[in-house]
Amino acid sequence: MLTSGVLIAIPGYDEQVDYAAMNDPTVTITGTPADNYPDEQRTQFCSSDKIAKSTKFVQEFVIPTDCTNPLAITSDYDGNVWFAQTNTGNLAKFNPVTQTFVEFENPTWPDGARSMMWGIDYAPDGSVWFTDETYDSVWKFSTLDEEYERLSYPSDGNSLPQKLRIDGSQIIINDFTGNKLTILDVNPTDTEVNYLSVPSPVDDSVTADFAIDGNDDIWYTNWLFQQGGILVQFNQNDYLNDVTNSGQPFLPLIDYITGYPLPVQLLTPNGVTFSDDGTLWLADTTSSSFFSFDPATEQFIQYMTADPILETFGNQTGIVKSPISRPYWIENNDQGQLVFNAQTANNISVMDPKEQTLVEYHVPSKNPNWADCDSGLQVMENCGVAQIFDFAVSGEKIWFTEWVENKIGVVDTSVSLPFEIQLESDNVKLSSNDSVANHIIFSPQFENDIIEVSSIISTTHDFLTVDLIHNSSENFELNSNDSVAVHIELSTSDDALPGTYKILLGGQTSDIAISKYLTVIVE
Repeated sequence: MLTSGVLIAIPGYDEQVDYAAMNDPTVTITGTPADNYPDEQRTQFCSSDKIAKSTKFVQEFVIPTDCTNPLAITSDYDGNVWFAQTNTGNLAKFNPVTQTFVEFENPTWPDGARSMMWGIDYAPDGSVWFTDETYDSVWKFSTLDEEYERLSYPSDGNSLPQKLRIDGSQIIINDFTGNKLTILDVNPTDTEVNYLSVPSPVDDSVTADFAIDGNDDIWYTNWLFQQGGILVQFNQNDYLNDVTNSGQPFLPLIDYITGYPLPVQLLTPNGVTFSDDGTLWLADTTSSSFFSFDPATEQFIQYMTADPILETFGNQTGIVKSPISRPYWIENNDQGQLVFNAQTANNISVMDPKEQTLVEYHVPSKNPNWADCDSGLQVMENCGVAQIFDFAVSGEKIWFTEWVENKIGVVDTSVSLPFEIQLESDNVKLSSNDSVANHIIFSPQFENDIIEVSSIISTTHDFLTVDLIHNSSENFELNSNDSVAVHIELSTSDDALPGTYKILLGGQTSDIAISKYLTVIVE
């Protein structure tokens, strides 16, 4: 898995070496950022092709400068898209109306340097803020005078400033390897930037993404690799009020922190966000799952995505035994939906908590160097992933970056879906060693349209199984004349545990997957 601590360590490349200055024979000098990579790595990191591809739902745009490695992305109030280039240190702007790029050179960026820039946000004063993990920095770019300003980040030597969010006069940043959450006060009336570092309750853990609830409490995750962790709630208002009333500059922050153990299935909770109803959602990057958390009941519920399609993992050597989608970051939009990027499924996904639906948009560009696409005899066609590491929601559009394809893209969620699905029943109750029948109705939405559909059935636990019955097929043709019913039987085993579970049922084409969650209550 590619994680924050690993991405910058690229095999065969030493970030301290200026290859061009050494006239290294492995580097063909092009005068572009591609010179930061040896020739043999350029298709892997700079792009396997330079073609902007599209589907009915997704449109891509090639960045004019070669090999910029775009990552963090946001949008401004006019709908312009801003993104950070990890191989140049620059910010770039894309105008969706004119479909043109402007790249702003960072004059203080060292030649040949690279840094993963995971966090970015646009401020009301027209500035763009972003993080930089190589130099432990937070950068401010003024869109008015087009100048960069670098702020050093409070570091004890093992920091990685990652995601960034502007909230009033505060800038909130999670320090991924620094074991803390950092809050910067950048009130324009002050001449200095003040820092507040909120410690993590779990020693030697990483501190991942964060979200703010309706009471201004900040929620974030602490976890240990492959060992699980906790969900942390920081009551910042009580802390700040008590500091003011006490006359002390600081109080013990741990007194204002509450921790909730994460379920054992949730090992890598990177993305965190709230939906409109106050439910917290967490994306798990070591599985195909994301989870809801109800702060009132302290209950977690696991949700699955569809399995990745074959073209994303290839499996040409047979090494991939259980392909997973790896949900990475998760945000909400102004329609009350959740949006997340599924890294190894090459998808941008939209989940509606009220309707309990999931739509997964497939991004057409793929880089074969990041999947099992090479059998040793030939490379599988249209295989791989583009490493979609960030996205930004702007109305009905979802903008995203392709880190190893040197492109940005957009999902247009206003485009009508090719079919709808309904379940015979949205909720079922079962005991252990029990079964019940249900069916899925697929209804085409366009005339004179013939669609090849593959069934989606994803369960969260081994004691819940789903089988096709009544001669239903995993693959079928959907045309404008008839709806199609897929019949299933849901069964529980003897060791089924009481609880609430979600089973994903739906269908997918080469461009899109459309599904609905069946709620199963085991009593």
